Order: sequence, then C-alpha cells, then structure tokens
Amino acid sequence: MTVLPFDHLTPEERLTLIDELWESLDQRDIPLSDAQRVELERRIAEVDAGTVEMIPWEVVQAKLRARRC
Repeated sequence: MTVLPFDHLTPEERLTLIDELWESLDQRDIPLSDAQRVELERRIAEVDAGTVEMIPWEVVQAKLRARRC
C-alpha cells in the first residue's frame, strides 16, 4: 500500500478529504462481514421504527471538533 503524505493538510482539511472520499463510494464498494451486515440491518430497523434518536452529522462534527480543543 502506498502511503501518501498528508501532513501538509490541517486536521480539518484531512477530515474534509476523508468525508469526500467516503461519500464517493457506492455502498456496493464497501465489503461487510456477515456480522457487520446483521448489525447494520438491526440499526436500520431501529431508525425505520423510530426507536433511536438521530443526531445530525453537523452536530457530531461540532462535538468532535470541540473535543480536540
């Protein structure tokens, strides 16, 4: 595996790059084990049933950034 130097990017720029790379993948590009697939299906069922509290991604990002300070 080739390791590319990213130390010239700020942490925020690296997080943005990670997000952009992740969003560029089709779900079929992400291999899952059977256990991961079962867990994902369980979580999706909880969301569909409305039994879990959803947290917007922007809120999660803000909390993570605040922890770094």
